[in-house]
Amino acid sequence: MRLLNRSAGRLSRHRRSRLAGLVLLLIGLLTTGGITYAVMPSSSAGDAQSNAVQVEEGRKLFLQGCSFCHGQNGEGITTINGDNYGPSLVGVGAAAVHFQVETGRMPLVQPGVQGQAKPETYSAEEVEQLAAYVASLGPGPARPDEAEWTTAGLTEEEREAAISRGGQIFLTNCTACHNFNGKGGAMPQGGYAPDLSNTEAVHIYEAMLTGPGQMDSFSNGNLSPEEKRDVIAYLYSLRDQPAYGGFSLGGLGPVSEGMFAWLLGIGGLVGFAVWIAAHTTRTKKKKVEA
Repeated sequence: MRLLNRSAGRLSRHRRSRLAGLVLLLIGLLTTGGITYAVMPSSSAGDAQSNAVQVEEGRKLFLQGCSFCHGQNGEGITTINGDNYGPSLVGVGAAAVHFQVETGRMPLVQPGVQGQAKPETYSAEEVEQLAAYVASLGPGPARPDEAEWTTAGLTEEEREAAISRGGQIFLTNCTACHNFNGKGGAMPQGGYAPDLSNTEAVHIYEAMLTGPGQMDSFSNGNLSPEEKRDVIAYLYSLRDQPAYGGFSLGGLGPVSEGMFAWLLGIGGLVGFAVWIAAHTTRTKKKKVEA
């Protein structure tokens, strides 16, 4: 009995020990972590492995097609005169790569003021791999999800409201370069604002997010994802609008309208005046001869 009492006393003292709670906590954490790892071991590990493979494949493509201008590690290359031959890609993010490569602007055919859209060189899978590699160089804007640029889930009233808001944003921030109708126009130093009539929604979103070329960058702090979506909704609504005034003249506004007025309007009046003057002179000569 005395031995039993002593053993019970020792157990009671151990239970009240400060270390007992810590030991139980560690056992609980290890048990929970083990169960979690046993239940879901493949998800995170598989994603990490897949991303590592994409980055490695993207690096191979980068070294073959991009390192000549951007450097072997995306650090950029400058000429002897200090000019920027190929800018640094550290921190530009996957969104910039997806926009530039999928629209065919990169790789450049030859260095110039601004890359022009052309048929893409890389497949969709290769674009993803290049984007993954460049994204690994430094934090930058990620590729947007489809839900961020589409209005498919909105009701008709919500869509009309989005178009109205997008029109106000576009007319305030974008018409100076892209024209009120999104038809584009000339820019200083040999650049130009492209026509947005056939540009895909994801590329418009990525252009606003990353600011390619001479375009300003509209981060989510400047324009929220919803506001970018509204701008895209407005641009898409322009494609469905008929030309109520007759000839749209390219949708270039005062430029094409002024040219039309001068060449056909005033030019026609001048020609008609010359014809009247010539006809009057011939009539007077005939009267004098008679």
